[in-house]
Amino acid sequence: MSLLASLFAPRHPVRTFALLDGHGICRAFKQATQAPSGLGWIEVNEQRLNWLNNPLPACARIAPVVTYSNRKKPLAA
Repeated sequence: MSLLASLFAPRHPVRTFALLDGHGICRAFKQATQAPSGLGWIEVNEQRLNWLNNPLPACARIAPVVTYSNRKKPLAA
């Protein structure tokens, strides 16, 4: 029964990230449900091996998703 329940459980989508060095050269790829920690990781729309050791094309970048808390901030007095 747990197998059946796991089939219908919501899943987090897998996202693709690229590691850029200081010159904008793609050094690595990673697929994960959350953004990797550390500097240089950006989200991309796909993973292409010909981007490795080359500048990442501007069309590959995905704008970061900004999320806001549902909690309301207290009003200043």
